[in-house]
Amino acid sequence: MTRSDDFGLDRRRLLQGAGLALGAAALGSGRILAQEARAQGAGTRNTDTVRLGWGRGGLPLIARERGEFEKSLAAQDITVKWVGPFPNHAPSLQAVVGGSADFGFWGSTTPALAAILAGSPLVFTNYNVYSPRSTAIIVKKNSGIDSVKDLAGKKVAVNRSGLGEFLLVAALEKHGVDRRSVEFVYLNPPDASPAFGQGRVDAWSMWTPAVDIARDQYGAKDIFFEGRDLDFLIDYSSLVSLRDFTTRNSALVRAVIDAYAREGRWISDNPVEAETIAQREGKYGDAVRDHLAGYKRQNRFYEADDAAFLADFQKAADWLADRAILPKRVNVADHSVRV
Repeated sequence: MTRSDDFGLDRRRLLQGAGLALGAAALGSGRILAQEARAQGAGTRNTDTVRLGWGRGGLPLIARERGEFEKSLAAQDITVKWVGPFPNHAPSLQAVVGGSADFGFWGSTTPALAAILAGSPLVFTNYNVYSPRSTAIIVKKNSGIDSVKDLAGKKVAVNRSGLGEFLLVAALEKHGVDRRSVEFVYLNPPDASPAFGQGRVDAWSMWTPAVDIARDQYGAKDIFFEGRDLDFLIDYSSLVSLRDFTTRNSALVRAVIDAYAREGRWISDNPVEAETIAQREGKYGDAVRDHLAGYKRQNRFYEADDAAFLADFQKAADWLADRAILPKRVNVADHSVRV
């Protein structure tokens, strides 16, 4: 089986699938605009309400459920409205571009870069690296697939231009498997899970907690585990907004970033409590919750102008472009704005 007729078609589908192209003219150098934002818009706030995207796991979910995040912003006369839940980052970005949310939900940098390349005036305002990493490629234990090499001729479910797709590409490359011999089946998590369970795909490349639930629910096993088998970090969590919103509301954006940083520290210090909150939303068993709590994940945040971080992020973006997961190279610093 082959993934598609050619990678050129993949690139067109990537842009179409993102659904985020605005056809906007180029907005000029990101660095210059970032400097203007700090010099002219520093401390600005043109709204007292912030609309935040959230999903069924991760930092925004915990912030939404605990309530401390909203209290800290209310003390600054900022009202929080939660928009979601979103199954993955692409529809979260669509909400930002479409005007129904001010921020995405701390999702993958890769679909955000795809949207930016498609013309969306999005910017990264902050980054988060959590460890250990737990995205994995899973197969059923009785599938006869015991290694990445066995994926040749198989169907693998991935989310387009997200963690699932890049992890599969990296795994195939590391193990010398021609990616054209594997059929990439593009499915969002709510559709991928039943497809995997019913055998309509042979493997699934997916992040926590869905991959952990699938292991328990379908009797699955890992054949590639990000925290163990991936040689370097390719994708990051990011807080994304519109460039104009960030410039006009720099004080509010700063308040949101700082509140999320406090929430991230709480999660790092309280893994069992955090995973219990996530379990209530995800409706999975105690075994999955305990497995996730056992990771004792730590969150580390990076400002949008952190030179060392941006150098690593640039290497990752170049890697993605060179492998046609992104349609072309992009200078990530041009789309990172610190307030």
